[in-house]
Amino acid sequence: MRRSIALFELGLAVLLSACAVLSWRDARRLTEFPGTDEHPGFVAVRYVPPMLVLATALVIVAGLLIIDAVVRVLGRHRAPTP
Repeated sequence: MRRSIALFELGLAVLLSACAVLSWRDARRLTEFPGTDEHPGFVAVRYVPPMLVLATALVIVAGLLIIDAVVRVLGRHRAPTP
């Protein structure tokens, strides 16, 4: 039972990590400005703060799930000390 919960937590952590990567990638907004005779063209990058906050929160929750899964698998096998 403990291992199945740990596997579920690890799977959820992987899913949340993938969502964090997608959120981080969607947080970048590129705007291309064409060049003129006087100025060269360039690409401006703008970041969307709520998407960055979402990605950070997803990584934190995924990390907590991984820590909890490791504790469930490894922490229960030790005998309690008096």
